[in-house]
Amino acid sequence: MTRPAKTTLAVGAALDDRGRLWLAKVENQRLLVSWSDDGGKNFSSPVPATPEPENILADGENRPKIAVARDGTVLLTWVQSLPQKYSGNVRFARSSDSGQTFSQPVTLNDDGRITSHRFDSMAIDGTGRVVVAWLDARDRDAAKERGEAFSGTSIYTAQSFDNGANFHPNRRFQAHTCECCRIALTWTAEGPVAFWRNIFGSNTRDFAIANLDKGGVRRATDDEWQIDACPHNGGSIATGYRDQLHLTWFTDGSTRRGLFYKHIDGNWQSPPLPIGNPSAQASHASVAAAGKTVLLTWREFDGNSYSVELMYSNDAGSSWSKPMRLMESAGATDYPIPLIDGRRVLIVWNTAKDGLRIVPIERVAAIRSS
Repeated sequence: MTRPAKTTLAVGAALDDRGRLWLAKVENQRLLVSWSDDGGKNFSSPVPATPEPENILADGENRPKIAVARDGTVLLTWVQSLPQKYSGNVRFARSSDSGQTFSQPVTLNDDGRITSHRFDSMAIDGTGRVVVAWLDARDRDAAKERGEAFSGTSIYTAQSFDNGANFHPNRRFQAHTCECCRIALTWTAEGPVAFWRNIFGSNTRDFAIANLDKGGVRRATDDEWQIDACPHNGGSIATGYRDQLHLTWFTDGSTRRGLFYKHIDGNWQSPPLPIGNPSAQASHASVAAAGKTVLLTWREFDGNSYSVELMYSNDAGSSWSKPMRLMESAGATDYPIPLIDGRRVLIVWNTAKDGLRIVPIERVAAIRSS
């Protein structure tokens, strides 16, 4: 017996090197891919990436991921929900003809267990390397079978060096991570960097950061959030000017509470900057960067409707605009996705009531000057 499908409002979106907007969206148990050359005003006819129906997770901390390499290869990951509670597989497909057709989907987790493989993230270098990371319960299950305690789950990765044509065997990167807070990945000049909610000590759930090639896990936040549960509230990371790392996260720790931003430049870190209105449940922020321009988006709720909030910086995160409200919608919504490249800025937000909404840079500029 299969469980009823959840809502599928969470979408994947990306800009390729030509400024084309790509969208991955789940409808009727199919993952559909389309693109737009006019900033989201018009989209191509959707192409299914899944030949057979699947229960695809596309809500909350789970969403399909899409990225486009410089040669036009379209890369997709998603989580296939299984009938057993909390179980799933990390799935992958690719298109080598600019999204006209897709390869047969494959399962990236290679342990063969029916357990939790979820909350994935994907990063690419654009020239062939693809890294997928996810939260994996295989170590927890194995420990339980041995009668041993195991807190949290683990981070496992799969890597490809040929734009997803082949993947190397899974590798465990880190044990004892928060179970349901999504992993965030970004690509730097020194390789892929991950940002995730780790379990420090017995149950302190603050964020850690590490280069997946070099290792060297270090604590990224010192919020001292001690909780014996998963907050379902992952962080976000982006690479900007001179490989600066821009981070945003939520915490309810004893040191600080709320939504925060900071940037890391080598061994130097800026102080945490509070963002959003805590009384309006500000959470689930995302960060995007290109050069010295940095965007922060998050969602708030006023008791009646959700809203998308935005702040931006033009000096690599040293100073920030005042928060601005971009759009509102009553009913269920996805979390906003900021996209930026050398051509345009787009904010993508999927809603149950008003459908897919996309705010381009022209509208942002108009709001800023009003």
